[in-house]
Amino acid sequence: MLTKRIIPCLDIKNGRTVKGVNFVDLRDAGDPIELAKIYAENGADELVFLDISATEEERKTLKDLVLGVAKNVNIPFTVGGGISSVEDVDALLKCGADKVSVNSAAVKNPDLINQLSAKFGSQCVVVAIDAKQIDGQWKVHLVGGKVATELDLFEWAKEVEQRGAGEILFTSMDHDGTKDGFANEALARLSNELNIAVIASGGAGKAAHFVDAFKTGKADAALAASVFHFKEIEIIALKESLRAEGIPVRL
Repeated sequence: MLTKRIIPCLDIKNGRTVKGVNFVDLRDAGDPIELAKIYAENGADELVFLDISATEEERKTLKDLVLGVAKNVNIPFTVGGGISSVEDVDALLKCGADKVSVNSAAVKNPDLINQLSAKFGSQCVVVAIDAKQIDGQWKVHLVGGKVATELDLFEWAKEVEQRGAGEILFTSMDHDGTKDGFANEALARLSNELNIAVIASGGAGKAAHFVDAFKTGKADAALAASVFHFKEIEIIALKESLRAEGIPVRL
């Protein structure tokens, strides 16, 4: 049985790690390179590093920061933000990233997923999907959640898989930063309908929420930010709790 992964997420703005609630009201959470190093040393399976204002500011991901993270961690890490071409990905992989996450650019140019998968392999391509419920329907949002689309979460996820993505990072905007638990119903549907890994994001507040994401939501990995950044949950203790619940994790 594959082990379930615990993934701290570092949202970067102006070179600092930040965290908000429902994608707004950001507050400083520390130096990303120092945090990455701590997580790598304390049991994280992977890291996700998102330059959250790159797309809105129409610039590329901060390569120096990627280099710094790569030099200080020995676990896989995914980089996203402002990626819109094969050349962007090539540059980030050369800086030390293991995978890339595309979001807005993939919606605007779905063929980008095919191109990246063909060039670098599906294991390298993570498609991030930010969605919220509007009139009972899960709708995809772009540009850090600021731009609504008519795209249905589940239809888009299926298309993403068909185009060659290796994983989906699903963030529920309704649950983000609330610490009330993950969107387990939507997660379970994604996990049932897809054959690729689904990473749960948005809503972690306590160890029991991770248990639910894996057992009820059937997620392959769970991502969180503030509970790790502000030391509300220690990763090793979390993994011990998961193992006690019969969930396979790497200790």
